[in-house]
Amino acid sequence: MTSPETVDQITSLIKEGEFFKLKKLLRGFQPNELVELIENEDEREQLIIFRMLPLKLATEVFEYLDLEVQRHFLDNLAQDKITDILNEMSPDDRTALLEFLPANFVAELVQNLSEPERRVTLQLLGYPEYSVGRLMTPDYIAIRENWTIEQSLDYVRQHGGQSETLNVLYVTDARGVLIDDIRIREFLLAAPTTRVRDLMDHRFVQLRVDQDQEEAIDVFRRNDRVALPVVSADQGILLGIVTLDDILSIREEEDTEDIQKFGGSEALDEPYLTIPLLRLVQKRAGWLVILFLGELLTASAMQFFEGELQKAIVLVQFIPLIISSGGNSGSQATSLIIRAMALGEFKLSDWWIVLRRELTSGLLLGVILGLVGFARIAVWQGITPIYGPHWLLVATTVGVALVGIVLWGSIAGSMLPLILRKLGLDPATSSAPFVATLVDVTGLIIYFTVALLVLRGTLL
Repeated sequence: MTSPETVDQITSLIKEGEFFKLKKLLRGFQPNELVELIENEDEREQLIIFRMLPLKLATEVFEYLDLEVQRHFLDNLAQDKITDILNEMSPDDRTALLEFLPANFVAELVQNLSEPERRVTLQLLGYPEYSVGRLMTPDYIAIRENWTIEQSLDYVRQHGGQSETLNVLYVTDARGVLIDDIRIREFLLAAPTTRVRDLMDHRFVQLRVDQDQEEAIDVFRRNDRVALPVVSADQGILLGIVTLDDILSIREEEDTEDIQKFGGSEALDEPYLTIPLLRLVQKRAGWLVILFLGELLTASAMQFFEGELQKAIVLVQFIPLIISSGGNSGSQATSLIIRAMALGEFKLSDWWIVLRRELTSGLLLGVILGLVGFARIAVWQGITPIYGPHWLLVATTVGVALVGIVLWGSIAGSMLPLILRKLGLDPATSSAPFVATLVDVTGLIIYFTVALLVLRGTLL
């Protein structure tokens, strides 16, 4: 973390125009320190600091900057500086940046790339959005099975400088088809005259270029790899690799999107503090209107049972208790099921197992809350008789209703994400507020139905 004294020194050098000293000072920083420094400065000082960096260091820093800052630099740096940086960037990071820019700007930038980099960039941009092809980088080391260990390591020394990672070497045949991957550790421990084929076991994990990025996250999680090869969907030709840092970025985006949906909002496509206010309102208004209309059904349910409420006004006191308990149990179930689905803990075909577990847990939770509700009424009645001569029936009504409502909330909250996934929709859209609203309406119906059965002939 950059100290305040260092920041003050850099600011002073900029104001005094001591750019030679500034350049010398900045070369002693690590890329992550420079990223933090640049993102905390104003726009003018950001540009000055960045211009002082040598090309290699500037490229490393540029790759880790926020997209908004990258766009600011592209708008204000000299064209030759932009071209040099884009040519030096790793293809996957460059693709992520170009996807963020307007089409006409992208076309102009791509034309300024070197021929090899232009070809790679256009290839990456041609893959479907959210596919593994958009994440992969073609910077890897591929060797042949008839090479010796010595030949392979010599090849790594000659060509490994541009590789994204050297943890794993990939073995391909004459057509470029992936036939194995071998950890570099095995090369270092083997005799120089050993053939690559002697190290091969043909047990490797791969990704398809058209595979969904979410599937790639699961593959990484199950196989504990820092990089995985990407092959063509038809012939298995090795096209590139996807590294763990890219997967972690996608995982963060997916988790952020799901969390925002859990809160009853559309996912934000920009950071909270930079998204325009009107767009932020637009993202939140849709779900709020839907939830509001859903809650109107609650008012309709209460109106339907208006006669019962007038006869037994004591029932009104427990409506907030009933509504909150059902909504809470439903929200709990939804959150647990969506997270379990994201971690791949069960498949859609296991829905019956999930239902059985929620039937049991929902019933037990309902009994617990029902007993608490019953005890609460009994204790208050003992302290001050506020529930009248039929307090025992009122307590029974509340207790039984809580069992049914919590049970229903657990079932609805657990099954709705599975139904959405079956329909090809995002389970996160069954957000906690949506489930709570659904259970609110049905909870009132359950509550008053139980009241009619238990209190008939007394209060009703």
